[in-house]
Amino acid sequence: MNNIWILAQAPPDEPPSSITSEPVAAEETSTMTVASDSNTAAPPTPPPRSPLTQFIPIALIFVVFYFLLFRGPRKKQQQHKKMVQSLKKNDKVRTIGGIIGTVVDVKDDEITLKVDESNNTKIKVAPSAIGRNLSKDKS
Repeated sequence: MNNIWILAQAPPDEPPSSITSEPVAAEETSTMTVASDSNTAAPPTPPPRSPLTQFIPIALIFVVFYFLLFRGPRKKQQQHKKMVQSLKKNDKVRTIGGIIGTVVDVKDDEITLKVDESNNTKIKVAPSAIGRNLSKDKS
């Protein structure tokens, strides 16, 4: 078995080409030549991609995650903190539990609300429990 034959199919738009083979010796490697009647060149190989272009999509994903997961909630938290710090006496507020009352006293760690005018009922809530300042929303 001195000859190695390789069969290949040519594209239908090219004319048939002849394939030749050379005998293989023990120390030699086989070579194959393809003779073609048309002057078609092999398509150029694309240049290798740089590592920077491979990391651009990953960097974009991290940027999107930053805006969606970290910046949005932090911005809302800052707005809530600003709203709670701007509360003053006689502001009408709604808690996150749905209780609507009027601010009577504001301290660092608690806010006193009057929830019933007839009985003069007051409750103390944490500043984080204030959901909305209704006095500011109406203006």
